[in-house]
Amino acid sequence: MKFNNVGISGWGVYIPKYRISLDEIAKAWGYPSTYPQGLNVVEKAVAGVDEDTITMGFEAARNALRRAGVDPNFIGAVYVGTESKPYAVKPSATVIAEALGITPKKLTADLEFACRAASEALGISIGLVSSGMVKYALVIGSDTAQASPGDVLEFTAASGSAAYVIGRDDGNAAAYFEGFYSYVTDTPDFWRKENAPYPMHGESFTGEPAYFHHIVSAVKGLLEELGLRPSDFDYFVPHQPNGKFPLKVARILGFPKEKVLPGLIVTRIGNTYSASALIGLAAVLEKAKPGSRILVAPYGSGAGADAMSIVVKDSILDKVGKAPTVKDYISRKTYIDYGLYVKFYNKLRRFKF
Repeated sequence: MKFNNVGISGWGVYIPKYRISLDEIAKAWGYPSTYPQGLNVVEKAVAGVDEDTITMGFEAARNALRRAGVDPNFIGAVYVGTESKPYAVKPSATVIAEALGITPKKLTADLEFACRAASEALGISIGLVSSGMVKYALVIGSDTAQASPGDVLEFTAASGSAAYVIGRDDGNAAAYFEGFYSYVTDTPDFWRKENAPYPMHGESFTGEPAYFHHIVSAVKGLLEELGLRPSDFDYFVPHQPNGKFPLKVARILGFPKEKVLPGLIVTRIGNTYSASALIGLAAVLEKAKPGSRILVAPYGSGAGADAMSIVVKDSILDKVGKAPTVKDYISRKTYIDYGLYVKFYNKLRRFKF
């Protein structure tokens, strides 16, 4: 679908300061010391004991509003995409909206679609703004990613948040959406049943028939609709479950490695699930020049992918310095050992016999 009247007014991220190295996790579970190298990830961000999807989402949203320079009263919708919300029955969106002074006459919802949840919210918000139903929408992707102790997911399942203020493509927009394409099927590569503490995954099944098929299909669909080629883009930001998949899918689609690396943040902070591609997009926006074209392709297990073309505008130059950058958050870190990591995530559970 083509758009020419909706843009990104502001963006923001939040990454917890705590880090655990993949070598520490490998040592705790007896994995070969070479295993983390195969993932192309060196460490991951860990939410503190007092942090969750809501607190991280609030911080990212506050940064986005700073860059947007928008009065919270003008935000007409707030959406939170997550798969690790702190309440089973209670929205996170209303808590964040209240804390930011956005309530009460607003559209709000928590959305789920694995790692694509926030991208799903972007599509909805683009439609709302384009139709004139709301002036601005606030989209938040936030996760304190969970993984069963000792499972391979534990090496990359991390924590972080990204937020975007979506509004009209006017003089205040940092970039505008050129097109949006979605591709979904019922491909059960990753799931978590009710009351299950951790998700399950289909091992290698998560690759070719899931991640790669859906992202390739979505990107090809978008390029065909817009009449564009990979060479027309300056940056490519796909979903980042690890450090290998983004580079491989780029090769499949014909994007050179150099166009992927600026947004490849998973190597330092891990897979932040619903915020993964959106933190990568933020990292690119913070260094992109006016006129740059960015292709973003989030993926969500279960399964679906989106592809969106974003063109950077001149006003981006005035927005970057108004809030902490991805680089700022990545450089602010405190390393912890596996024992403290287990404590933070409450992985030690008491059982009665």
